[in-house]
Amino acid sequence: MPDNEKSTKLTIQEIILKGTIIAIIITIPSLVAFVLTWVFLGDVILGAFSGMIVNLIALVFSWKISKKLLVKK
Repeated sequence: MPDNEKSTKLTIQEIILKGTIIAIIITIPSLVAFVLTWVFLGDVILGAFSGMIVNLIALVFSWKISKKLLVKK
């Protein structure tokens, strides 16, 4: 492969870094919603449902973000 052509594949370090960012985008809001609901309302089940709803919303956003992050230009 000539030196002037760039590789279209992501390196392992790029995949790990971008995957970690996406995992944080999914995990942190879900945990925060769960803990805040549990602490303020005192109901674990309601906290689990609110965490699940926030998790699903975060998954939709992370899907859109991953399409942009995991494609090398």
